[in-house]
Amino acid sequence: MKSSATPKLRILLADDHFVVRLGLADLLSTEPGFEVVGEAADGEEAHQFFLELRPDVVVMDFEMPKLDGPQAVAAILREDPAACILMLTVSQAEESVWRSIEAGASGYVLKSSPREEIIAAVRIVGTGGEFLPPPIAAILRARRSRRSLSPRETDVLQCLVRGLANKEIVDFLGIAEPTVKMHLVSLFEKLGARDRTQAAMLAVQRGLLPAGK
Repeated sequence: MKSSATPKLRILLADDHFVVRLGLADLLSTEPGFEVVGEAADGEEAHQFFLELRPDVVVMDFEMPKLDGPQAVAAILREDPAACILMLTVSQAEESVWRSIEAGASGYVLKSSPREEIIAAVRIVGTGGEFLPPPIAAILRARRSRRSLSPRETDVLQCLVRGLANKEIVDFLGIAEPTVKMHLVSLFEKLGARDRTQAAMLAVQRGLLPAGK
């Protein structure tokens, strides 16, 4: 007689911190209906292990070596557009949320979330749904309501964060001062900032600058 038991949700964990993977594996393995089938220590391993294991859901960190979370998400989805991927990370920065969802992740939840919320997120995303807690959904709505910064506006914003005056930005970027002023006006409008100090603060709060900038 065949068993009528529901197949377990097969989970691949991707996080560069061993202790975090150990804790997640312990948390998820004790949940009925879950089975952790693999663990990856970086984005490239996450991609490779996905191809080998074909899990039902990948639980992915944002900051990882070789390929970061969004890059690994994009690589996996190129191979399997139906892949289900949940971002589980410490960052609530707007740019982190935006990059993850734009890459194709179906959910985004913080590591500081209650145990029940993390389990619910894995189950919902692993069965083809989407999971965005209200604070994350609000961040995403706010980002979608604004126009994206151009590459040159991002350069000017980087200069603001470094505390450069207009003439210093002119020398650093090699552009005319009227052009700098034009970019500043556009930046303030897009960010909803009243001045350069607030623009720099918002850039840091929202994680708008590329890593290493």
